[in-house]
Amino acid sequence: MKWGKVSVSVKKEEAEVVASLFDDIDAGGVEIDDPTLTAEDYSIVEWAVPPAPREQAADPRVTITSYLAVDDSLKERVARLGVLLKEYAERTGASYGAEDVKLDIVDDADWVDNWKQYFHTTKVGKRTVIQPAWESYAPKEGEIVLTVDPSAAFGTGTHPTTALCIRAMEDLVTPGMRVFDVGTGSGILAILAAKLGAGEVVAMDYDPAAAQSAAENVARNGVESLVETGQSDLLQAFEGKADLVIANIIADIVIRLFDTLEESLAPGGRLLASGIIDERAEDVKQAGKAKGFRVQREYQESGWTTLLFGREAE
Repeated sequence: MKWGKVSVSVKKEEAEVVASLFDDIDAGGVEIDDPTLTAEDYSIVEWAVPPAPREQAADPRVTITSYLAVDDSLKERVARLGVLLKEYAERTGASYGAEDVKLDIVDDADWVDNWKQYFHTTKVGKRTVIQPAWESYAPKEGEIVLTVDPSAAFGTGTHPTTALCIRAMEDLVTPGMRVFDVGTGSGILAILAAKLGAGEVVAMDYDPAAAQSAAENVARNGVESLVETGQSDLLQAFEGKADLVIANIIADIVIRLFDTLEESLAPGGRLLASGIIDERAEDVKQAGKAKGFRVQREYQESGWTTLLFGREAE
C-alpha cells in the first residue's frame, strides 16, 4: 500500500502546536524528529536506538511527519494543512506557508519488518511487561504481560507518556471499575486496565486504523469480553460514565477534553491525562481548574508530564 508522507519543519518551541494541526486533517498520529535529542534522551527506553549524532544548526528545526492513505482526499487534506499552517503563522508572526508542507509518496512494504528489530520485550511498570507478538516471554510471578503488535503507526507502550500512564494505572485501577481510554492507539492502556481488574473498558480512537489495531490487540490478549473498541472524536461516542478516563494524547487535545469531561465522569471519577510536555503542563492545569478540576497527582519523566485530575469538590 502507498502512503502520503506529509511533513512540516518548524522551530522546536512551535512543534507541539503545529503537531496538533495534523488532528484537523484526521491524521492518525505524528512522528517528531528532534535533532537536539541526545543519546541520553533515548536511553530511557531499553530498545530505542539513538540516531547518529547530527551537526547542530544555530536554529535547529523539528520535523513533524504523518502518513496519510493515498486516496481521493489526500490532496485536499494536504492543502487544508497548508491553510492551517498559514493561519497559525499569521496569528504568531511566524513565516510559514502552504509551501512548507511537504508531500512524498512512499510504499509501506518494508516498514513493519524493518522497525521490529528495535522493539523487544520490556518491563515498563512495577508489574507490567510489554511483549511484542513476535517474541516469546515467560512471565515472572506477579507480572502482567501485554502482548501487542502495534504496527509502525500506533505505539509500543514504552514512550515516557505511555510508561507514566502504566505506572499510574498500576495504583489507580481497582477491581470492577469502569474505564474510558480516549485516543487508545494500539489499545495498550485499555488492555492493561482489563488485566488490572477493571470490570468494563471502552477504548476508542479518532483514527479508524488505530481503532482496528486496538481491536486486534484486545483479541490477542483475550480481553474482548471486557474491552469495547471503536471510533470516537474524544468522548463523543462514549456512553455513560467512567470511574477513570485515560487520555494519552497531547496538551491541546487534553484541554479540549475538559469541555465535555464532566458528562463522562462518575461520582469520584478521575482523569489521567498524558502526552503533555513539561512546558505545557501549567496550561493543562489551568484549563482543568477553569472547569472545576484540580490536580491530585503529578508524574514526570524526561520532559513529559502526566496529570491526575479530580473534581475540586471531591
